[in-house]
Amino acid sequence: MKKSSIVLAVSLLMIYACSSSPSPEGEEELSILFTGDVLLDRGVRPIAERRGIAYLFDSVQAEFRKSDAVVVNLECPLTDTVSPVNKRYIFRANADWAEDLRKVGITHAALANNHTNDQGRRGLQATYQHLTEAGIVPLGYGSSYEEQSEPVLITKGNQHVAVFNAVMMALENWHYIEGKPGVCQPSPEHLVQTVAEYHRQHPDTRIVMVLHWGVEFNSFPSMNQRLLAGRLAEAGVDAIIGHHPHVVQPVDTIGQTLVCYSLGNFVFDQHPPQTRQCMMVRLNIKAGTSITMDVIPAKIEGCRPIPMAK
Repeated sequence: MKKSSIVLAVSLLMIYACSSSPSPEGEEELSILFTGDVLLDRGVRPIAERRGIAYLFDSVQAEFRKSDAVVVNLECPLTDTVSPVNKRYIFRANADWAEDLRKVGITHAALANNHTNDQGRRGLQATYQHLTEAGIVPLGYGSSYEEQSEPVLITKGNQHVAVFNAVMMALENWHYIEGKPGVCQPSPEHLVQTVAEYHRQHPDTRIVMVLHWGVEFNSFPSMNQRLLAGRLAEAGVDAIIGHHPHVVQPVDTIGQTLVCYSLGNFVFDQHPPQTRQCMMVRLNIKAGTSITMDVIPAKIEGCRPIPMAK
């Protein structure tokens, strides 16, 4: 068995083990589906232009429809403005594809990563605007740390979930400027303090942290990832969802906190076998019970995620 397959198998066993808590009768359940990196440029672009955005997501529509919200990591700006930052890999997707993403069922897009700034601040601001106009809620964006670190609330009935989004790495040729469009890129200390204060003020709201972190192509989390995960769990985070390594990393628990270190890619054009294994994760939330998690393993074929037979 390949190392990546072992990681996924262990992840599934751990999830089923921590998903056995009973739920109160009559309580509405809120389900939120998370995916890894969505790239709509480079090798994916000609497919999107020829066959449409809906084609890229048609195999996962059933999983999207089972969920109250769908959160993807948007790994490119959506803008017709061409103003590239000086960096090695530079992406850009068409502005009108924001509406197509909403039509396939995507409700939220994480922007705190190392590529939504590829077309500069104007491109980043345009991405926020196009997503918002299409009905997709951006995460991790703002003109100050207070705005960038403000969580997005996802609610259903009596269920309230605050979703934070941050990138935990230096961004190439990019500097934080107060008052200018940017994404949430805090120090670990600042992030932990922000979450702890939010938890103190909102003790009944569940907290999910979406992090762009880790080392590319490493099948296991780094020591920095593990240390930060532990500190966030102590600060009151209920679940941590990660991406950036482009490969699947293990699922773990820290006390009652669920940790998915990396979901891998999702819509992407990389060729190494380990980069074409990925997973979706659905968090199921009910008042008075532990959050449970469904893991949906998938493989990427022709840049599209295809759920694996159960």
